[in-house]
Amino acid sequence: MDVIIRPMRKEDVEEVLEIEKLSFSTPWSKEAFISEVTKNSCAKYIVAEVDNKIVGYGGFWVVVDEGHITNIAVHPEYRSKGIGSKIMEGLIDLAKKNGITAMTLEVRESNITAQHLYAKYGFRPLGRRKGYYQDNNEDAIIMWKYDL
Repeated sequence: MDVIIRPMRKEDVEEVLEIEKLSFSTPWSKEAFISEVTKNSCAKYIVAEVDNKIVGYGGFWVVVDEGHITNIAVHPEYRSKGIGSKIMEGLIDLAKKNGITAMTLEVRESNITAQHLYAKYGFRPLGRRKGYYQDNNEDAIIMWKYDL
């Protein structure tokens, strides 16, 4: 499977929104994604394409010399095919190009699959946010990668 990683554009938002809704219990709005792509100069987003179809995306905010990953998602039909890894590699590469020296993210305590993906790329659990997820009051595990 040929996966292309490229910057997210405003025209991608409809397809991204479909994946967002399939992936998260409290999805971001269309307006939030449009704002991230068109107005937020600190936001860096990429998409993963297969056969001209967006099958995943990810992004982060640049905060001084840190990258705060906001979201990563893969369409359910394309999971377990290495696309999450391609997105992580794309985000890390983009972070390096933007002078980022460390990256962080929050992940649901119950999302073991995602935690394993992040660990594969050197992210380590270094904290917890109690009741972070509003839909079910689940804790978030805070993960960091310092060796960019």
